[in-house]
Amino acid sequence: MAQTTFKDVIEGIGGAILIGTNLILWPFLHSWRVRWGATDEELKQTLVGDELVPQPKWSYTQAVTICASAEQAWPWLVQMGQGRGGLYSYEWLENLIGCDIHNANRILTEFQNLKPGDGIKLHPQAPAYAVAIVEPCRAIVLHGDTRLGSVPVPASNSKGDYFASTWGFYLVPQNDGTTRFITRFRSDYNEKFANTMMYGPPLVEPISCVMQRKMLLGIKQRVETAAR
Repeated sequence: MAQTTFKDVIEGIGGAILIGTNLILWPFLHSWRVRWGATDEELKQTLVGDELVPQPKWSYTQAVTICASAEQAWPWLVQMGQGRGGLYSYEWLENLIGCDIHNANRILTEFQNLKPGDGIKLHPQAPAYAVAIVEPCRAIVLHGDTRLGSVPVPASNSKGDYFASTWGFYLVPQNDGTTRFITRFRSDYNEKFANTMMYGPPLVEPISCVMQRKMLLGIKQRVETAAR
């Protein structure tokens, strides 16, 4: 596993500044965050796994072009997770809150057999996101729903509270040999103030969208470097 470097720290500080800016300017940067890199067509496109949270209270779709094939990108994507290949984002920031993330710079053969029913963790003490869908070289969809007993983050115990989400990762081959890498997050919850703050856009969106943008770029860089 890669060790934290001075570059990781500098990038993490930059990420923290970007998150802070997004929190302060939340309503003004909303449209940039929730569709960073995605085309109008990709925003409107129905993707596998959308049906698991059919009526989200909010969602975001981000994308990047990887100059390599979907087959070359897949091994990096399938090994993601805490205690696995990492999340390819701001490692230093994640480890400040105890995530114990170590982003891999090579393909890890022991984590290449992901299947539905497995779990992917974001933090060693947090419940794992359940792997709901795996389509090799095409899609991975994670799904959490308090009503099904699958909870990726702590949930309220108040009667009637619920939280459901999907986090999907998609590889779409292009005619020129490149691959569109699309990620989509969908969140549904009952709209109490506490739930809106815990699961809704005011706090979660500025943080998760910035971290996910870095994930996209981190995977792109690794795949393209390996392909060369």
